Amino acid sequence: MKFKNSLFIVMFTGCFITNMHAQNIVFTPRASGEAAVMQKVGITDILVHYSRPSVTSPQGQDRTGAIWGQLVPYGYNNLGFGTATEAPWRAGANENTVIKFSTDVKVEGKDLRAGKYGLHIAVFEDGKATIIFSNDTESWGSFFYDKAKDALRVDVQTVEHPETDLLTYAFDKVTTSSATLVLNWEKKQIPVQITVDTPELVFQNFQNELKGNAGFNIQSWQAAANYLVQNNIHLEEALTYANNAVEGQFYSQKNFNTLSTKANVLNAMGKTDESIKVMDEALNGPDVTIGNYYGYGRQLIAADQDAKAMEIFKAASKKWPDNWLAPHGLARGYAANGDIKNALKYEKIAYEKAPEASKQFLEGYLKTLEEGKDFN
Repeated sequence: MKFKNSLFIVMFTGCFITNMHAQNIVFTPRASGEAAVMQKVGITDILVHYSRPSVTSPQGQDRTGAIWGQLVPYGYNNLGFGTATEAPWRAGANENTVIKFSTDVKVEGKDLRAGKYGLHIAVFEDGKATIIFSNDTESWGSFFYDKAKDALRVDVQTVEHPETDLLTYAFDKVTTSSATLVLNWEKKQIPVQITVDTPELVFQNFQNELKGNAGFNIQSWQAAANYLVQNNIHLEEALTYANNAVEGQFYSQKNFNTLSTKANVLNAMGKTDESIKVMDEALNGPDVTIGNYYGYGRQLIAADQDAKAMEIFKAASKKWPDNWLAPHGLARGYAANGDIKNALKYEKIAYEKAPEASKQFLEGYLKTLEEGKDFN
């Protein structure tokens, strides 16, 4: 009887004996077709390769209610074939379900090295599921599963889910540093949280990329420095990158962009006086524009340095008195400092000088100021 049960499971996987990709055996379609899904999380590639059994049997029978605990036995089982006496579910059909990670990751908070793993799942009647990452990726299903080859086990809780006929892996709640891998089948979902330390991985990438062709491009050094500042990591290295962009290398240029990048790094390091000194140099360079002044003033307002922002907007107004951004900047400065009356005065001047394409959004600012509110 045990052999008959195992034969049923083998037939369910797609009749692997008649469908093997072996020499002198013809190829016929499998009942459970192959599929793959890939997701990039930050700079980490995650790929799942699997076969997709259906709730509807190859003979057209609806097996709803007969999947969990029956077609997929609960826990660990002797399937009557192969060498495994306590086998989990293969998490799909046919050969191993395989998952690949291009970088180190954390699965449900536990470390897992970059690489390729056989994916198995032990599903339990109480709703718990144990996700198993095996170093064995070549076996057929879980018939030869060996616990000694486990790389990682994590426990998750399954949830009810709208009925899914074909077993489906997908990625949900994707950010630059995390994603939830979900298995949906019949009326159950099995979610697995995967996280990556993307900023650290990106930094490690910088260390290699800047030694190659990217290192000959000044924008690469600036982009790398700015990224580290945005994520508040490796700021000493960010300062090195910024300095390389400013001077000392054949590609270096001392201009507003490179100096302001350096100033941002210094500010992030808490070296405020040094940052202001470098920014003053940038603002007095031959390539500086009113847009640079205006952008810097807005940064200062965002950093709650409203008085310093006002100084910058006033300086811009003296340099470019006929440009509409000059009174618009003053309006921002006055509004940030609580002087709505003067802010409204200069915003009206900006509106009169502005090109038609800019008048529409200025109208919104005027309305806000007329209501006595700061538009920053």
